[in-house]
Amino acid sequence: MSEAKSRRKPIAAGASAQLRISSRNYSSWSMRGWLILRLSGLPFREQVVSPDDPATRAELLLNSSSILIPCLEHDEAEIWDTLAIAEYLEELLPEAGLFPKDRLARARCRSICGEMHAGFHALRASLPMNLRAHVPGFTVWSAARADIERIQFLWRDCLDRWGGPWLFGESCTVADAMFAPVVTRFRTYDVSMAPACEAYARTIEGWADFREWVEAAKQEQDTRITELEFDAEF
Repeated sequence: MSEAKSRRKPIAAGASAQLRISSRNYSSWSMRGWLILRLSGLPFREQVVSPDDPATRAELLLNSSSILIPCLEHDEAEIWDTLAIAEYLEELLPEAGLFPKDRLARARCRSICGEMHAGFHALRASLPMNLRAHVPGFTVWSAARADIERIQFLWRDCLDRWGGPWLFGESCTVADAMFAPVVTRFRTYDVSMAPACEAYARTIEGWADFREWVEAAKQEQDTRITELEFDAEF
C-alpha cells in the first residue's frame, strides 16, 4: 500500500496555523479539513469547539445554512470552507501535491471533490457520521442508496483510470480526504461494497492519519449527541 504524503517531513511556511474543529466522532467536515492539513505538511495546532456550542450543534445536525467549521487561521487569513482550505493550501504549498499533477486527473479530482462537497444530502441525513457506532442490518432507504451507488461508481471509475490504490494512483490527494468520512459511514451502517471499493476502503483505513483521527474520536469524553446516535429517529 502506498503511504500518504502526510508521512513526509512537515513543510515550513512562515506563520503558525490553527485549525478549529468540532467533535471527531460526529464531524465529517472537521475530519476532512484535518486530513487535508496533514496532507499539506503545514504544521498546525488544533482548537476544538464543543459540540454543545449552539452554532456547532446546528452544523452537525444539518440545521445550519452554512458550515463554518473546520476553519483554518494562518498568516492573517481565515478560511472556513473545506474546499477553500484545500485550494488555499495548494496555492501556499504547491510542492505538497494536494491535487494530481496531470491536468485531466486534476480536473476530475476537483469535480468529484465538488460533488462530495455539494451533494449526497440523503446519505448525510440518513447515515450520519458516528465513528463509535456500529449498526448491523441498518435499513438504507432508496434516496441514500442512490447516493451510495453514485459514490461507488466514482470510486471504481477513478481506480480503473488511475490504477489505485488511492483515487488518483499512487499518491493520496484531497479527494481521498474528502471521501474518507464516507468510508466510516459505510462501516458504521454495514454498507456492502463492490470488491474494488472494499479494497479502496481498506486503503483509507490503513492511512496513518485516518487511524489517528479515529482513535482520538473513540477517546472523546461527554460528546454524545442523541440525534446522531443509532437508536435515534433520523
